[in-house]
Amino acid sequence: MEHNIIIKQGIGDLHFDMPVEEAVALLGQADSVENIDNADDESTTVLCYEDEGLTLFFEGENPRLQCIDVCDEEATMLGENIFDLNEQEIVKLMVSHHFCEQDIEDELWGERRISFGEANVDFFFEDDTLLSVSIGK
Repeated sequence: MEHNIIIKQGIGDLHFDMPVEEAVALLGQADSVENIDNADDESTTVLCYEDEGLTLFFEGENPRLQCIDVCDEEATMLGENIFDLNEQEIVKLMVSHHFCEQDIEDELWGERRISFGEANVDFFFEDDTLLSVSIGK
């Protein structure tokens, strides 16, 4: 599956609000599955596809896709191979597509996170190298 990240929609044929069964039909059985109980009796189902470089997060009583973590070095976004870009180039790309508001934080575990809230996208860097992209609906 081609990994073209589409802001607020999904990646490739994976679309937000898709049920778990449809994602499994597209990608096959996950390498690992984790069920996390959250507050307010809600749960999150996490499917990890290591070879695809994808982690999918499904939430709700009838779990629907809400978030995707991407670490596939071939992934594209806004017409660019996103993992070929450094931090400054990614910020420039996002701003050129009118996603200007950003939040930057150095995480306790050492990664630097740049979030573009209006796009629901977080970029995680280590030493100016993109490690992963987290997208939401």
